[in-house]
Amino acid sequence: MMGGMTREEIRTTTAPTTRTEPRAHGPAGTGPGVRGPAGSPDAASPGETAPTRAWGPRLVVVGIVLAALNLRPAITSLGALLEEVRDGLGMSGSVAGLLTSVPPLCFALFGAMAPRFARRFGPGAVVCAGMLAIATGLAVRPYAGTTAGFLAATALALMGIAVSNVLMPVIVKRWFPDRVGSMTGLYSMALALGTSLAAALTVPMTDALGGSWRSGLVAWAVLAAAATLPWMAMARARGTVTTTDAARSVPSPRQDPDAPRITRSRTAWALAVFFGLQATAAYIAMGWMAQIFRDAGVPAGTAGLLLAVTMVMGVPLAFVIPRLATRLTHQGPIVVVLGVCGLAGYAGLYAAPAGGAWAWAMLIGVSNCAFPLALTMVGMRARTSAGVAKLSAFAQSTGYLISIPGPLLVGVLYQHSGGWGLPIALMTGLMIPQIVVGVLAGRPGTVEDEAARRAESRALSRAAR
Repeated sequence: MMGGMTREEIRTTTAPTTRTEPRAHGPAGTGPGVRGPAGSPDAASPGETAPTRAWGPRLVVVGIVLAALNLRPAITSLGALLEEVRDGLGMSGSVAGLLTSVPPLCFALFGAMAPRFARRFGPGAVVCAGMLAIATGLAVRPYAGTTAGFLAATALALMGIAVSNVLMPVIVKRWFPDRVGSMTGLYSMALALGTSLAAALTVPMTDALGGSWRSGLVAWAVLAAAATLPWMAMARARGTVTTTDAARSVPSPRQDPDAPRITRSRTAWALAVFFGLQATAAYIAMGWMAQIFRDAGVPAGTAGLLLAVTMVMGVPLAFVIPRLATRLTHQGPIVVVLGVCGLAGYAGLYAAPAGGAWAWAMLIGVSNCAFPLALTMVGMRARTSAGVAKLSAFAQSTGYLISIPGPLLVGVLYQHSGGWGLPIALMTGLMIPQIVVGVLAGRPGTVEDEAARRAESRALSRAAR
């Protein structure tokens, strides 16, 4: 696709053997006695059968794809019907802005807890619980009756999304350690597909179900319920990512002396800020972009399709960008290209929102592909499983905290200015620091190497005294 074949592409996957000797802790973070990913020689339990080991990795792939499909419909389906929800619940513009800020708040709060849950219950079991929380929240929120109830049910769904967001890179790193780019691309592509489907289908599905916004929103609970099935199957099967042994792939700092101190890493902070700024742009787009087009005179159905175009741009690019990123020593050039597309899209959205709507939607969609790039850099900027778990939790939780004010501020600016000039100026202004910190986060190296250099520097300083 992008030149010569990589190691990922020529790797042959084979089922693990039935050897029972333990394997030393390796780069992927698989510990002694852990039933490993396809192609690994990790030990299998005596009672585990060959068919179980054979379908295990395939079931993980199915689970990853179905989980990814459910990580954004709770948000983009609401964006397509935001005006109807506001009217139905009597929301002001500021409260609607608060509603669009709930996703990053929940992602920050609950995402930080994901590694702890994974150590206790196993990553797969936590993702299974996350899918159940999404299904329950989406089923309840349209019928909550009040704004507070709607927000609470939305928060429940977002809690499930938050823990799954953080643990997906950990699961990919453990099960597919030498295919991080390809599997991150597949996961990101499925996530973008779910995002765009919710944006495109929510309005026509609402019309088909009788015209009630409640019916249009509750329909997405069915997809979330379906996503629980493979994770439930893995929870019952031996030798999968939900076992106690698999929880060791997310060790705590006390268990793993090599785990870096993330808060002292410049790379981790650059990645967290980059993640936060791209999340700000993404949630502003998901929450408000359809409304921007509608206020410019675009029909509601077309505005939903334009939002879907923005989201669907991530389907092919989310698969290409991670693979390209893993081939580059420095990911800065990709960051710059995505940022320039965002600047061009916002400029067009300000100058001619209706006249060039399709072009602006596509350009902003390309810019929003900074998300799969950020996920890929999480896997590339840490060498060990412990490092990936800590970096993923830190970058996503801190990043989502950074992104919280953005959608809320857009709602306030829109309500008080009576137009979209100031909100679009804000979006444009935030793209500049996103490019800068993205280039810094894209520099080669890992947080473990950075920690080792800090330790060496401290040792030399003490010796000099």
